[in-house]
Amino acid sequence: MVGSKIYYSISEVCREVGLEQHVLRYWETEFPSLRPKKNRAGNRAYRKKEIDLVKYIKFLLYDKKYTIQGAKKVVNDNKNVDVEALEQEQAETIISIKKSQINEIRNDLRALLELIKK
Repeated sequence: MVGSKIYYSISEVCREVGLEQHVLRYWETEFPSLRPKKNRAGNRAYRKKEIDLVKYIKFLLYDKKYTIQGAKKVVNDNKNVDVEALEQEQAETIISIKKSQINEIRNDLRALLELIKK
């Protein structure tokens, strides 16, 4: 989605990022750097840099399990979001989680097999 237009509505951003609108509006109150412009009708108009920031905040809160305060500190310390690096880190995190889940399932299956053998 991102790239074909200059401005995106809150519903378009939420659909792209996978958030509810009330969550995004709340984040705007918590993260001073997340302040999208408003159009003449008073609707939020997000640019690519705000969408990248939303993705970064979501990654910190949902994947890295930061608190709001911790995420604020990280966002303030890292003013320029490198989306490619973020996406690579997200992919590595997902792979790590999947490997962990596979190992857990493998161990459960081995334990079940031992029970069946008895």
